[in-house]
Amino acid sequence: MKVKLRNPNIIMKLSRLGSFHQSKLSFLRSFLKEFRDWEYKRDLFELDEFGHGTAVYSFKKNTRVYSLICFANELNENERSDRVIATKWDAAFALHDGVPTKQDINRLRNEVPRQEVGRLSYKELTLSRANKSVRAFNHVVESLSQGKQPDIELLSKIGYLYRTTAVYGSGKFGLADRFRIKHREEIYGPFRLEMMLVYLVRQFTFDQVNHMAKHKNPRKAASLDLEICRNLGIGNSTGLGMAPFIVNHPTLLNNWIFARETALKNIREIKNVKTEDSDLFKLCLKKSIKNITSWSTDSNYQQKKIRSLLNDLKKFIEFIENNFDFSKEFPFNEVYLWVEKNLEEECIEYIVSMMMEPYDDIVNPLINEMSSEEEKFFNIPTERTILDLKKILEEKYVEILKIDFSKKENNQNFWFISKNKEEPRMADRFKENGSDLEQPLAIARDIKKLYETLSVSKNSSTIDKFLVNNNHLRHVVRRAFIVEKFPYSEIQDNTIGQSIIPIDMLRLKLSFFGALKFDPRSDKWLRICMFQGAPLPNELKNYDAHWVYNSIN
Repeated sequence: MKVKLRNPNIIMKLSRLGSFHQSKLSFLRSFLKEFRDWEYKRDLFELDEFGHGTAVYSFKKNTRVYSLICFANELNENERSDRVIATKWDAAFALHDGVPTKQDINRLRNEVPRQEVGRLSYKELTLSRANKSVRAFNHVVESLSQGKQPDIELLSKIGYLYRTTAVYGSGKFGLADRFRIKHREEIYGPFRLEMMLVYLVRQFTFDQVNHMAKHKNPRKAASLDLEICRNLGIGNSTGLGMAPFIVNHPTLLNNWIFARETALKNIREIKNVKTEDSDLFKLCLKKSIKNITSWSTDSNYQQKKIRSLLNDLKKFIEFIENNFDFSKEFPFNEVYLWVEKNLEEECIEYIVSMMMEPYDDIVNPLINEMSSEEEKFFNIPTERTILDLKKILEEKYVEILKIDFSKKENNQNFWFISKNKEEPRMADRFKENGSDLEQPLAIARDIKKLYETLSVSKNSSTIDKFLVNNNHLRHVVRRAFIVEKFPYSEIQDNTIGQSIIPIDMLRLKLSFFGALKFDPRSDKWLRICMFQGAPLPNELKNYDAHWVYNSIN
């Protein structure tokens, strides 16, 4: 039996993309798998009694070494902010290519804590900064100093001791350009070095609280229980800066979604499912309920989604346990058809992720297809005709061509770049100034404009002649020819409409990172947790690949 890939006009809607969850394809999980046989080491740990100072952690294999350099700084309470306009943080980090010399560390000590206003070199691969979750961090240090373990209930609500507010790479601020390193097999997957940085930062947070507790009470202090460590991750605050990425990298977005859709297709086409595979699927489903019930947020929007997910998941487990026989042919196809018919989008995509858990043989080859050499697809085939382009638009942008952009609600917002931090922002076109500085992120509107212009053009005319008079539409002409080859490269929704929920765009990307427990603070920024439940660095050589469902929280 052959199953079709899911329709991009459905899957690429923001409400669906904003319901994606982590899976075995997620970058942090593929990072752990890739680096499980590397040698982990803490090379330097020079902190004072208050936890301020320098530390270095590394992964090494053969002659290759990646080193995280950590600078923990003194920070007054009134200086701590997660906003991108902040200039000071509790800690700052750089991932260094190789073993740093004393000169490297001294150089970076002057530059890394300054972040955007500092300057890095080609020796540095990624850059980040992070702030303490003060309540959790201080509670852990105080408890350990008294020889006690911290309150698990408190920690489960927060999920981390530190949260990053940015992770930079690929040539920013002098960092190494991707072309220098992209052919290294171990980091071929997207954002693998960023995942390494965050993972090692997590270990630094545990070492720091243990160190401070020991200095506070040398005779009595305990070390943080390893099980508690495993069930703490690293938090992250993410705003609109992430949203344009998925618009500006269409072939990369396609490769991420295509891998996911291909995995689902291949699993639905399995004729006979082994008992151990169906048992593992059901076990992960049941275990994962703990992750959902410990998913804490004050957002009414997210609380509603969590309730829907939990109710649907319980409904699905009851269906699987009482009414379903995995020994029949093509059982996962039947499972998926039932899910689409009976459950909401949040749970549909949750179960799609869960279906991948037993199938390394399907998922692993797809991980290596999730990067993209985007420049190869930048050129526009100018010899093609107006008729060719119209047909592409009519086939690939069916719903978008129906939108009436003369209506105020469909043209409500505009994207711009903030002056102070050069970060993407969104504003109401009819209430705020600056729409003359609008960024080309309104793809749906521009596609519609392109189609209307093509409709009064001669069908046999070629694209080069069209562009002579319509250069302002070049960016969407390029996108149309990209989507012809890459069906999942385009969000099939209006990114400037009144009803847009921008965090759907953030959540899409963060799900591929491997984030858990999305916590919206508004419709434009959210907090997440990464690596919660993950093995510790010295446990990587022999860890449970399904760790994400083992959280005790």
